[in-house]
Amino acid sequence: MNLNTLKAFRHGIYECLTQAADALFNTADALLTETTARSFPELSLSPFFERRWPSLYEAFEDGQIEQERLRELFAHYAPLPAAEERMWLGIDASRIERPEAETVADRTVVHKPNLPEASRPITYGWQFSTLVVLPDQPSSWTYVLDQQRIQSTQTAVQVAIEQVRAMVPRLICRPIITSDRWYSCAPFLLGTQDIEADKLLRLKRNRVFYRRAPQPSGKRGAPRKDGDRFQCSDPATHGEPDGHWQGTDEKGKPIEVSAWKQLHLRQARWIEVTLLRVVRLGSNPSRRQPRESWFLWQGKEPLPLSSVWRGYRRRYSQEHGYRFEKQCLLWEKPRLRTPEQFERWSQIVAMVQNQLVLARSLELSLLRPWESQRRLPTPQQVRRAMPRIVAQLGTPARPVKPRGKSPGRQSGAKIAAAPRYEVVRKPKPVPKTRRTTT
Repeated sequence: MNLNTLKAFRHGIYECLTQAADALFNTADALLTETTARSFPELSLSPFFERRWPSLYEAFEDGQIEQERLRELFAHYAPLPAAEERMWLGIDASRIERPEAETVADRTVVHKPNLPEASRPITYGWQFSTLVVLPDQPSSWTYVLDQQRIQSTQTAVQVAIEQVRAMVPRLICRPIITSDRWYSCAPFLLGTQDIEADKLLRLKRNRVFYRRAPQPSGKRGAPRKDGDRFQCSDPATHGEPDGHWQGTDEKGKPIEVSAWKQLHLRQARWIEVTLLRVVRLGSNPSRRQPRESWFLWQGKEPLPLSSVWRGYRRRYSQEHGYRFEKQCLLWEKPRLRTPEQFERWSQIVAMVQNQLVLARSLELSLLRPWESQRRLPTPQQVRRAMPRIVAQLGTPARPVKPRGKSPGRQSGAKIAAAPRYEVVRKPKPVPKTRRTTT
């Protein structure tokens, strides 16, 4: 990648901004270069933001972004895998906390981990689903393909299906989609069964699968639709695995991978998957890093057992990418009034993240005296060098035109209080119970 590629990407971003384009692009440049900003209004202090601080809020009130054109742009410049490697995509959801914003619409109850066990691990806010290209090694270098807000009428799985169906056909290679255990369900498999992509999904230990149904016995009654039961947490139902591999992980500790083929979920009988069990013999079992992990593989070709754990480790990069966007790119800092305004801000954050990924190959970064020069540069270190690159590339945004003095509000105008909105509480799914015969 050279400067011309980054310049073409920046001009493509500007063409996706259909309204208030100049102010939105200045905001993106300010976020890209102002590394000392710790709040949203401080972005206006950047020399690349040619306006005053109220224009930050006006840009997201009046601005518009063409979503489909932006998807085409992100897919066109997505980093390609190395030779004989596969492109790995990660799908996950992250929360934006707004617990006290009563004037904000469409807030839902979202999960908030790492709280004391005596507290309820929930808060109120929005959720955003993100589809990213994962780097080779776990790091913050994730490339955002699509980022959408999960509305109160939607679930994370429904939005993920929409994103996968919209973005995968735009890619030039067949990717592998990986995610955590919340996406290893029948709706996700059914919604993406015709997509040209393989899937490596983590499983809960109590998931139940079934083998192929046996041949009809010729007796009266309907034939069996499912075969023998396979429960991950019950070794008595496993039987002999169809494949086994022993080796070492990235730290040199022993690891074992076993595979069972031709299994299915009851809600998706015609979709056969392979279950993979990974046992790390040299690790201390904990809640975050269990000794035994289960995965689901659905693909055109079998996945080599030696690459199961190494491939899934890439998914942790998405968590690092979320942390970088929230801590350094101020993703959750702005207190915008409407969900639509915050969706535009999320797109600006994705534009900045992708520019940093494209600028990584320029090998330009600024290190602090205490930072190691032997390690690969981080996105924040590359971001410190972006002011010089942006000044060299220039901006497609037009110069600011003076507006004159605003007349202000009319005399006697009464401003009504902003409307209040209740938190939308989604109904809890009722577990299915087995019928008992007497």
